[in-house]
Amino acid sequence: MTDTRTPAAEAPASDVQAAEDWGPFGRPLFNDPASRALGRVGVIDVGSNSVRMVVFDGAARSPAYFFNEKIMCALGAGLAETGTLNPEGRARALSAMRRFQKLAEGMDAPTLTAVATAAVREASDGPDFVAEVERETGIKVHVIDGEEEARLSAQGVLLGWPGAYGLICDIGGSSLELAEIHDGKVGKRVTSSLGPLKLRDVPGGKKGRKAHITAVMEELAEQMGPQPNRLFLVGGSWRAIAKIDMVRRGYPLHVLHEYRMTAKSVRDTIAYVEEQGVDALRKSCGISEARMILVPIACEVLKRLIRTFKPHDIAISSYGIREGLLYEQMPDQLRERDPLIEAARFAEAKDARLPGFGRSLYDFVLPLFKSAKWERKRLVKAACLLHDVSWRAHPDYRAEVCFDTVTRANLGGLRHSERVFLGLALMHRYKNSRDDSRFGEIFDILDEKAIQEAEVLGKAMRFGAMLWPKADQKIGEFRLFPKKKELHLILSKDAEPLFGEVAESRLNSLARSLDAEVTVKIR
Repeated sequence: MTDTRTPAAEAPASDVQAAEDWGPFGRPLFNDPASRALGRVGVIDVGSNSVRMVVFDGAARSPAYFFNEKIMCALGAGLAETGTLNPEGRARALSAMRRFQKLAEGMDAPTLTAVATAAVREASDGPDFVAEVERETGIKVHVIDGEEEARLSAQGVLLGWPGAYGLICDIGGSSLELAEIHDGKVGKRVTSSLGPLKLRDVPGGKKGRKAHITAVMEELAEQMGPQPNRLFLVGGSWRAIAKIDMVRRGYPLHVLHEYRMTAKSVRDTIAYVEEQGVDALRKSCGISEARMILVPIACEVLKRLIRTFKPHDIAISSYGIREGLLYEQMPDQLRERDPLIEAARFAEAKDARLPGFGRSLYDFVLPLFKSAKWERKRLVKAACLLHDVSWRAHPDYRAEVCFDTVTRANLGGLRHSERVFLGLALMHRYKNSRDDSRFGEIFDILDEKAIQEAEVLGKAMRFGAMLWPKADQKIGEFRLFPKKKELHLILSKDAEPLFGEVAESRLNSLARSLDAEVTVKIR
């Protein structure tokens, strides 16, 4: 869930002076020593089905994936029968760890933080595998229990949704964890054996699995109590089901993070999986064979999970245990920040032609949105910070590059509709009309009012960008009178020379979008 805190809550109490200087978002933190220490962080997740290394880089509060590689090893395959790690999977996992260690060394990444979950903690040869990895690579693998796995996954969700509340469900190959989150904290958490790799070995086929899943899920419900809020799904099997749901629905924005499903949609997709079959879906949805094999069993678990807990809605989180390990290292001051705004500030500092101008531009355009809710104003802020970061793109393609990049970017704290709003605003920053855009069907995620507001924001930024002599100079003042349908622009004498023919044309375009008559005053 997007952070819905009031502006006063955006700035930590310890940072009151900074909030007075910088407004409700507080001063930027990405250059503080505590944040710079998290500038490049490498983590490895040794799971029951896959081994993955992620190296985070950039703004610590909303980091980019500098490197992200997964190798499907199936360490937990056959564990229920043999009690040991899958020999072939073990060899592949060790090879992966050698590769990851060498890559991290070349990236100048600090010491890698590595954790192992269900398969390694349950296998009799798990300690021997951990010792072999350290001996061969120097990487210390921390074997964590199920409750700690649940806690870290929940923290990963909090990295993307600072104000989130609800139930986290993280599915791996050999286990399934639940954790509740509220008020930015992780509450109750439990672990179970409901991982698809382990469920394959349950006797009695589908009927036997169903009885086993039902019994275990009832135990989990007893431990967790009622959880009627949002259900956040974490894990590769859930993401695969979400991909299939997108294909079935013809959903236009193929971004898994914050993708929403209803209980009915999930039931329809489970029926679709049974109807289409594994092979056909693997090709049409771009899912690997190793992952697709587990999807039908994961569907059985998800069906029972939803029936048991009855969440009011369902969201996919691409953030999980690896992001939770990064969140673990953050100071509280950084955790409290809005991930979208921090990422946008970092992008502006790194890529804009005039870093710092986004702050002045925000102050300039904000009167056009004076009655807007806080959620909309934070998008206005992000757009102003990002308004010029794509200037290196070819002018003929700049508008579409902006839209494509923002709607698919690794940004936390954004619903899909907010991604599209932000992308459309940035498109209009460079282009008056969207009529010939190839992204037309994605625009339909927004209602007409939101589309119009995005156009107004984009055209206001397009005009404001003409008045930029200095990053911190006041560039003018808008006054909007919606009932009178009047837009007043007040410019200082110092800014008057900047108000040329092109600027005037852009102002008139903005006024038409507002259905207002424009008046310019020089003071």
